[in-house]
Amino acid sequence: MSLSQAYEQWSESAAAVLAKSRRVEVGDLPGTPTELLSTPIPGGLTVRPLYTRLDETAEPGLPGEFPFVRGADRVRDAVLGWRVTERFGDDTASASTVNEQILGACQNGTSGLWLRVGEGLTTQDLAAVLTGVYLDLLPVTLGADAEGIAAAREFLRILDAAPTPPQEAPPTVATAHSLGLSPLTAAYSGRPTVDEADATALAVELAGTDRTGRIRTLRVDGLDFSGGGADPVTELGLVIGAGVAHVRDLVEAGLTPGQALRQLTFAISVTDDQFGAIAKLRALRLMWARVAQVLGVPDAGAAVTHAVTDLTMFSQRDPWVNMLRSTVAAFGAGVGGADQVTVHTFDAAIPVEERTAKPAFARRIARNTQLLLLEESNIGRVLDPGGGSWYIESLTDDLADAAWAVFTDVEARGGYRAALADGSIAQRIAAALADRDATVATRSTPVTGVSEFPNLDEPSLGTAASSATSLPGAAPNLARIARHFEALRDRSDAAAADGARPSALLIPLGPVAEHNGRTTFIANLLAAGGIAAINPGPVTADQLAGLVAEHSPRIAVLCGTKARYAADGPAALAAARGAGVSRVYLAGPGKEWPDQAALPDGSLRAGIDAVAVLTELLDLLATGSAPTGAPA
Repeated sequence: MSLSQAYEQWSESAAAVLAKSRRVEVGDLPGTPTELLSTPIPGGLTVRPLYTRLDETAEPGLPGEFPFVRGADRVRDAVLGWRVTERFGDDTASASTVNEQILGACQNGTSGLWLRVGEGLTTQDLAAVLTGVYLDLLPVTLGADAEGIAAAREFLRILDAAPTPPQEAPPTVATAHSLGLSPLTAAYSGRPTVDEADATALAVELAGTDRTGRIRTLRVDGLDFSGGGADPVTELGLVIGAGVAHVRDLVEAGLTPGQALRQLTFAISVTDDQFGAIAKLRALRLMWARVAQVLGVPDAGAAVTHAVTDLTMFSQRDPWVNMLRSTVAAFGAGVGGADQVTVHTFDAAIPVEERTAKPAFARRIARNTQLLLLEESNIGRVLDPGGGSWYIESLTDDLADAAWAVFTDVEARGGYRAALADGSIAQRIAAALADRDATVATRSTPVTGVSEFPNLDEPSLGTAASSATSLPGAAPNLARIARHFEALRDRSDAAAADGARPSALLIPLGPVAEHNGRTTFIANLLAAGGIAAINPGPVTADQLAGLVAEHSPRIAVLCGTKARYAADGPAALAAARGAGVSRVYLAGPGKEWPDQAALPDGSLRAGIDAVAVLTELLDLLATGSAPTGAPA
């Protein structure tokens, strides 16, 4: 049997199962099995249910060779793997303290440094901070924002003054330092940054020295886009657009295309979408190699990548779950071939003054997340372990094609700066953010510990903590996935501090076996908005007056099966309203209610805009009056 015949056989079998589940004939299905079983993902892409040898593509080449899909570094140390790059300087610790932290981290597995200069650390502190650090072995990335030029020159002075190592290793992708100047991407997010002309001039100056290969000046930072809500397709397209703008500046200033390309590094966000992270890094390298090919220097198209766990996926509530999110993200970054990986601490989304874990503990967990993957799972021992996977190769190509369309649209508008000025970049990212927020609000994209399985007994954070964007490592435009749900929790915590937490009465109808599924669903839904569910167990209409008198609820939710609603629902609804409950809702679709003449005030069910519904319920509980536009 040929491959196409085998696939057709699978398709026929799948169609038969789908038709049976939908109680229709195969010919009445609204699409093919592949279409019906495919899953849409952000960026307008689709994941098919099955990938076979029919999806096999040509071998993309070796690591370190054009088109660099399989990695930029052909001589990466298989024992060391990628560089575990830890971030320092985000707090107000002194230079000597940060130096102690760095040396301790290096003794415990850190193999790359990311230094934030301009907050706690100053440019003058760099020498003290880097005392005892082997700069020929550990790549350093600077994050100096507005002080970038001064910090870069001080770092160069420190490099020149460093003692010559006994045996100097040739420079590689793994040991290249980055001065971290990112004026183009920071211009979108609003981060303080350096003047573009100054950054270009420094890059041109360095390109003409013997530091070529050891130092890269410019950083194209995709986190500026992802932090604002950009999906992977948009982030990649804009990163390539900004990178090309930098190359144009450098060539106009006198560099060759090859020299210009070698002055750039790329920072890319990675999330707990495991395969998305793998494909994202591979697609970036493929796209940048294409840019180099068009410029006539394909061998210079190796994109040096720094993968950073995306702060948008981090939650403030139940922050321990962030450890799991970071583990998946780091796995994807490693398998995807990132040259450096930074894992934020699990409490990175919480304002510094509200954190309860010791910083040393949080750092150790973040560092060990990578070390376990490297030293126990041995992920770094194989370059591009996902290469050859029909799914990963297809997703890489699909992502690259879609992102290339974004890039060409930016170019058609006159290039990155023109697209930034005319607002099209902001509009594109705003649309991606709106799409993401919609899936989170309806809980089709669940956030564990926040929109799913929330814990109302969790200690309260500070007032309006969820709205904080001034987090170390975050751009001012940070829009975290969980922020809307966490804002509701903040409201609830504030009410609890002033008296009592908002609550609603559940009215379970029938035995536990009948109502348990819906009472559990409603309790979880309400808790996502900070509303406690009072569950008295199975209730009859006659018992409702006493329950209402005991708990004085403004909101009640009827929970049962369709058959139970038909038998006991109208009486329970009438009793609840007669006892003085302001609003009575139905758990489940409204079409299950038997009496269309006397309807509940709305239905709470899967697929509703939970953020909007919970906001209205909190408004009602706060004011005692019915909100406008009750949930339907």
